[in-house]
Parts: sequence; structure tokens; C-alpha cells
Amino acid sequence: MEEQAKTVTLIITRQDGPDSEPYKETFKIPYRPNMNVISALMEIQRNPVTADGKKTTPVVWEMNCLEEVCGACSMVINGKPRQACTAIIDKLDHPITLEPMRTFPIVRDLIVDRSRMFDSLKKVKAWIPIDGTHNLGPGPRMPESKRQWAYELSKCMTCGVCLEACPNVNSKSNFIGPAPLSQVRLFNTHPTGAMHKSERLNAIMGEGGITNCGNSQNCVQACPKGIPLTTSIAALNREVTVQMFRNFFGSDYS
Repeated sequence: MEEQAKTVTLIITRQDGPDSEPYKETFKIPYRPNMNVISALMEIQRNPVTADGKKTTPVVWEMNCLEEVCGACSMVINGKPRQACTAIIDKLDHPITLEPMRTFPIVRDLIVDRSRMFDSLKKVKAWIPIDGTHNLGPGPRMPESKRQWAYELSKCMTCGVCLEACPNVNSKSNFIGPAPLSQVRLFNTHPTGAMHKSERLNAIMGEGGITNCGNSQNCVQACPKGIPLTTSIAALNREVTVQMFRNFFGSDYS
């Protein structure tokens, strides 16, 4: 931060559309205590003028909850993928660089299309299927020890940061990434979700599945929720090995 002028400098990588060339624009905004990156972007949106006085189009980005729950405001801040709502200006190196995540297709500026991740969640059936819409009564109880670590996995907000950090997730790879894999473990643990355990395991045994993980462990370091992603992947490696033998011998008893 520039103390004398009391301004904040942001260098933003922009792109007018999916097929446009990226370019950078520099903005200087008035400093206020306790600003986050979202409030800085809102200031630029209010008055879209570059540092050299050129009028430009407002920068576009996604946001929703503003409390690190929805995962919408993911972007690369000072070279690291994270949430813009919890990136406090006073705690960042200056000037601040903002870039879109490159693992996903660019829509415009800092907005990306995360369909790749959502399609992977569909592929592994990352939900608990129930019969009908009527009240089925209370579900089966989980042991407290299992419930505690399952709760940690349930904190995933599909922000895409772990996929951005993973070197094995890119435009030349169909690896589904750590977030969908961890959700497989979560829903296979649920007493009702376990009914479809073999389907989920078979889904991640195929192309783009768990064997594409290079164990770089970037994901667990980048996850804003501290989810033990590599622990989930290690557990799933054991489970898919057992499932492979079940498939081979024609047995599928969970």
C-alpha cells in the first residue's frame, strides 16, 4: 500500500470474452481500513477509471455470501488461488494482482465457468438419493467419531481452488480433481448414501479418476476450508482396490 497517497494499487488481468486476448489494467483506489478485495473491486466498479486516467469498462467478477461459504468469488490473488471476500487488503503484498483461475474456461474478466467441476460431481453421484418426496422419518444415526470427520468433508463449497492448485487438472487432462473425489468419500460414509457406494467407486476407477492424482498435495494446502483432501484420496485408493477385486470375482458386498 502506498502510505503517503493512501491509495491501493490493483493490477487486474482482464478478458472481454472467452475468445478474446487477456490484457492487464492498473487501478488506484482510495484506501480504507479493513477493506477486502471485494470492496476494492466494488470501488473500481463504481468508478471504472484506470491509474492513468483512462475511462474503461467495469471489472466483472462473481460474489454472493461474502463470508467464505458460497465459493463464488474464487480468483488468483497475488499468484495464489483463494477467496476474494477473505483476502484483506492490509494483509496482502502490494501492488495487488488479480487474475482469473486458469483451470476453468474464462467467461469474462475474473469470471470463470466451473461446469467442469459440477459435471464431475454429477458423474460420481455426489448426493444422497431418497425414494419419493414423502416424510421417511429420521435417518439412521452415525457414530459420533465418524460424524466429526464427515462434517469436515461436508465443508466443501465447490469453490474450485483445489482444482486450480492441482497440477494434474488442466485443459489437457480429464482428471476430475480432489473436490469431487473427497465428496465420494463423504457420501459413501453416509448410512443412506452407502447404498450407492459401488457406483461411486466404479465411477472414479475409470478415465479421469483417482489414478490421475499425482499426490502433489497442493490441494490440501490451498483449500480455504482446510479439508483433508489427501486423506480422502488415500482412503479412496484403498476402497477402489477392494472394489476392483469385488468386480473381478463378481461380488459387490459393501
